[in-house]
Amino acid sequence: MEKIELKITIPENLERKRLDLALSELFPEYSRSRIQSWIKEGAIKVNASKYKQRDLVNVGDIIEINAKQESLNKDLAEPIPLDIIYEDESILIINKPMGLVVHPGAGNREHTLVNALLHFDEKLDVLPRAGIIHRLDKDTTGIMIIARTIESHAHLVDQLQRRDIKRCYKAVTCGQLVTGGVIENKIGRHPKNRKKMTVNENGKLAVTHYRIIKKYRHYTYLDIQLDTGRTHQIRVHMSNINHPIIGDQLYGKNLSLKKDIDLTLRNFLKKFKRQALHAYSLELEHPRSKKVIGYTAELPNDMKNLIEILNKNDL
Repeated sequence: MEKIELKITIPENLERKRLDLALSELFPEYSRSRIQSWIKEGAIKVNASKYKQRDLVNVGDIIEINAKQESLNKDLAEPIPLDIIYEDESILIINKPMGLVVHPGAGNREHTLVNALLHFDEKLDVLPRAGIIHRLDKDTTGIMIIARTIESHAHLVDQLQRRDIKRCYKAVTCGQLVTGGVIENKIGRHPKNRKKMTVNENGKLAVTHYRIIKKYRHYTYLDIQLDTGRTHQIRVHMSNINHPIIGDQLYGKNLSLKKDIDLTLRNFLKKFKRQALHAYSLELEHPRSKKVIGYTAELPNDMKNLIEILNKNDL
């Protein structure tokens, strides 16, 4: 059993919220019932005082958590290979391949990144989601950071909440974009299809910056940076401006191939069955040294081949 020692300040967006609800937003990796239990036990204090779960918090309030943590992960460790970009005693940075689910879910408890991490480092068993701070969709490739200690986990989650972790992606979208820009709207669950997200005024704010790397006749190669990290954010935003990502089977409403597309490119795209989206760069403050660090993940072969074929056949 390991001890959790966390300290965080209430941000503006949680002003006048119930303590348990505010902490559920700040620490989504812990269940609300667990947070409520810690409050009742006196393991959570606000400005060094005990609060009840219904008490309201104010911006600037200092929250301290001192609790005992039992194993959170009931999932089995599996010897799944990891492409490790960097590791030390505090963090692990990996390059996630296509097809690897990040978190176990209903009916899918095996062959996930969590299973792989539990095999790689058994101490991750006491961390929420085996130390995973953020996620990538199953068929999105690229760079991810994993916390290896409770202290690192708290520090990285805090950076994510403050939007201090810089995350950049490369994507190829349908249609020729005129210029780069910023997409800023709210994203929430689709009312009819629970597997999808959609632009929704009742959702959460999502901000996506995109810059054109190269224009083709029918497609655009983009560099994308996230301010927020909503589920399917880039895929939803690009689809919403009628430039869905190549290969996106869920959000690709305009994936039909134009009649004048080169035959070689046409045949390649017919076989490209995953979204052409790759997380290539992460920049953050190291939780222990407090130095700003940055790492990159090379484009996977399928996207390299896609760009090569576009350069030859769609200019």
